[in-house]
This record gives sequence, C-alpha cells and structure tokens, in this order.
Amino acid sequence: MSRYGDRVVVVGGGIAGLATAALLAADGRSVDLLEQRDELGGRAGSWSQDGFRFDTGPSWYLMPEVFEHFFSLLGSSAKEQLDLQRLDPGYRVFFEDHDEPLDVRSDRAASVALFDRVELGAGVALEDYLDSAERTYQAAVANFLYTSFEHPRALLNSAVLRSGPQLLPLLARSLESHVAARFADPRLRQVLGYPAVFLGSSPSRTPAMYHLMSWMDLADGVLYPQGGFTRLIEAIADLARAHGVRIHTGARVTAIDTAPRVGSSGLRRRRAQVRGVTYRGSDGAEQTIAADVVVGAADLHHLETELLPPALQTYPESWWRRRDPGPGAVLVYLGVEGELPELQHHSLFFTSDWDANFTDVLGRPGRVPDPASAYVCKPSATDPSVAPAGHENVFVLVPVPADVGLGRGGVDGAGDPAVEATADAAIAQIAAWAQIPDLAARVCVRRTVGPGDFAADLNAWSGGMLGPGHTLRQSAFLRGRNASAKVDGLLYAGSSTIPGIGLPMCLISAELVLKRLRGDRSTGPTTHALARVAAGGVGV
Repeated sequence: MSRYGDRVVVVGGGIAGLATAALLAADGRSVDLLEQRDELGGRAGSWSQDGFRFDTGPSWYLMPEVFEHFFSLLGSSAKEQLDLQRLDPGYRVFFEDHDEPLDVRSDRAASVALFDRVELGAGVALEDYLDSAERTYQAAVANFLYTSFEHPRALLNSAVLRSGPQLLPLLARSLESHVAARFADPRLRQVLGYPAVFLGSSPSRTPAMYHLMSWMDLADGVLYPQGGFTRLIEAIADLARAHGVRIHTGARVTAIDTAPRVGSSGLRRRRAQVRGVTYRGSDGAEQTIAADVVVGAADLHHLETELLPPALQTYPESWWRRRDPGPGAVLVYLGVEGELPELQHHSLFFTSDWDANFTDVLGRPGRVPDPASAYVCKPSATDPSVAPAGHENVFVLVPVPADVGLGRGGVDGAGDPAVEATADAAIAQIAAWAQIPDLAARVCVRRTVGPGDFAADLNAWSGGMLGPGHTLRQSAFLRGRNASAKVDGLLYAGSSTIPGIGLPMCLISAELVLKRLRGDRSTGPTTHALARVAAGGVGV
C-alpha cells in the first residue's frame, strides 16, 4: 500500500473515473465516485428518442489488448463483459475529387492489396510502414504509455535507450512529412494521416511517432461492442459496484478541500494536503466527503482553475493560455427512414484541400470549414438494437474550432444558428458525395451538439471535443502530469492528462493512478494482482 490513506473520492463518472474507481476499490480502498450529471459516461454517454439510441461520443474500439488487460485486473475479461464484432471493411472513405470511395479492410494483407491498387508500389511501402508502426506501438506500450514519468529513470532504462534510435527521429518530424516521404497518392496520404484527428491534432502538428495508430486499424482491426459504447460504460460501472464503489450521480463537486501541510519542524510549508471534496447534490444542498486521496477524472482545466484556489493550482489559467485545446466539434444524431447501404459502419469524408481544412479548425482564430471533412458512424449496420426496424442510426462528427462562441445544439433544428448550419451542410455533403439525394427528407429524428454543449455539460476547456491535442509539447512526459505539484493526495485521470486522448488511454490513465498510489514506477502494464480480486473472477 502507498503512503496515502485508503479513503478515495473520484470526481467524474466518465470512463476514466469509473475505471479508476473500479481499480482502486479492487485494490482494497474505500471509494466514492461523484458525477455531476444524472447519467454516467461523460463523453461516452447515450441519448435516446423514438426507438433510436445514440452513443454520444466515442465509436471506435481500438487497442483491444488494453481493454483485455484492464478487465483482467478486475478478475474478468472483454469476452465476459462485451460482445465484440469485427468490422470488415473497417471503414469506407469518400474523397471530394473522386467518385469511387475506398473500402479499408480490417486485415493487413487486404490493406496492402488496396494500397497497391491505388498506387503502384505502395503495397510494399505499406508493409514497411506497418512494420515500423507495430514496433513503435510495442515500444510505446512497454516504455511510455504505462508510466507517470515520476522519475528520470523511466526514460533511462535499457529498453528505452535501445529504442531511442528508432523513436527519436519520429519525434523530430511530423506525421505528414513521414507519410509524404513514402506515398504519393493524396488519398493514401489522407488514410494514413487521419488518425491525427483522433489525437486532437493535424498531420502537420502531430509527431510521426503516432504513425503507430495506422497499425491498429489497418492491421490489428476495428471492433464494435454490441449495444454500443454505452454497454462498455455499463460493464465498467457494474464491475466498480461489484468491488464496492459507491456511485453518486447528480453530485456536482464545487471544491476540492485541502488543509495546509505541516513539515517536521511544525512550520507550514507551501503545500497542502487533500481532505476531501464539497459537492452539491440533486436537492441543492451542499455536502462534504472526507478523503485521503482525491482523483480528478473530469476536465483538468476545470479541476485546477475552478475547484482549487489560485495558490494551489499546478496548472493555472496562465499555463492553459500557452496550450492547444485541440478541435471542437458539431455532432449530429440522425434517425433515418429506410436503409443506407451507401454508408459503412464507419465512413470518412475527406476534402481535397486538407491543409486549409485543418488550418480552419485549429488556427487561432479558427472558422468552420466549408466544405468540411467529416466522420459518419452508422452503428445500425452492425447493431439492430440502436434503431427501429427499417431505419438507420447515423452519427455525424464535423471538426470545428474549439470555440464556445459557436454555440449549442438542440433537437429538431432548435440549436444555435452556426451549429445548425454546420449540421445542414454536413447532411447535404453526405447526400452528394455518397449519392443519397433524399437523405435530408428521410430524417425523422435530429439532435445537434456544439462546442457550447461540451463546455456546459462536460466542463470541457474551450469547448474542445477530446482534450488537449497531441502536439509535440503536449505528448508523453510533456503532457499535463497526473499528480498535483502543490496538493498531496490530489491525482488526475482522463484525456486531459497522461497518456492522452481516447478510450484506451483513459483506461491506462486509471491504471497510472493505481500504480502511483502503490509506488509502482515500472514502465509497463501492472503485473501484480489486485488485493480484492479473487482468482477466476470478481471477489469482494
């Protein structure tokens, strides 16, 4: 056990908060989790209307071994908790200047054949590219993703030094230049560059190290949990409760409570010790929960600048002014009459002038691109539970600037003008490019979400959809750390902190909290069993 006590409060009921609470309770601690909304999931939430059920955020299941490892720590498995379906093709890509889309298969050999068909010799180049991507991915898992970088030794072990000649050049150039040096066809460059969007950045701003992500979807494959990503949230919440976590919804934390830390001389030092949290319940009454450890699994900007006094902020407002919030988004949830065979489960729509698109979204100031690259998910292609018979469930994501001034969304066109105009343009673009001329007329359910909703509902910094983008200065040990430098016992998890954006990264961030409390400074996944997990299953 660590030097901290065993009473833990987790702030935030998204995937990172639920995962952290589950792991710490399974390791023998007393855990309360507070979620400000009435439902769990955070960005990975759920919304239903007229027989349609929409995942409100994440929709790609990548890095399955991270999920498997997480469930194993809790005495379970992904197979036991989820019904995973492999998508093939993994996704379809529509291009502005080409009538024929490309179907990208969830298979390395098929991906190589596709690249060779598009560009002579690109198949061989892809083989080398994916070999490098896999090596980089394995090196990252072994040496970087599962460490809090608490000590320089984390970067100086023999494995890291051996991989240095391979990894350092990948940090010194962009993903865009790394791809352009190997492939000439603009379509293939876009297929290999688009994972930067998953990282809240652009190919020109993202280090080439992240070419590792192409190994995930082009070779490792794309999966989908039946019931959607809300089923993943339910599974983790169920495991958390099974291990004794007390989950409180409708509980908005208003302050992280601290006390001055007294040194051995009896003098008060310029640090504090966490004492718990103050929160407002659904009845409006303020309450407190005492704790030895508080884990902030909500937006780091909100936690630091709103819940702590200025003197105790490790990351004050001045720190954030020098950081990149990544993109915002307009989300559109559509219930559509009839079938849409023109779309796959995942479809991507890429504009030809990509540089201008990213400059519009990530520039300061930014603007909504026109036309805009977009992502479309049709989970009803795989999951009959998300739409009534004879209908399709369609989720549209349009990256826009992280700017709350763009406003909020609404139901049936009731959102702010900029948000609804972006949604209308996206629907028209999908209809034209995918040759579905009557798409707009077939929409029977519509809801939009804008950057203002991300800020109001999720306390997202600047209305960002993902978290701080993975630029060079916001990756690995340069990203916000997962422990306060001024408040002992205050730790962080989630997409705002290390290791970064995405569901697998949030699960790893939960494990990093566990490792920090255990005093475990190893660089790889946890190998020691948790205290309250019995062999062969959950034990409480």
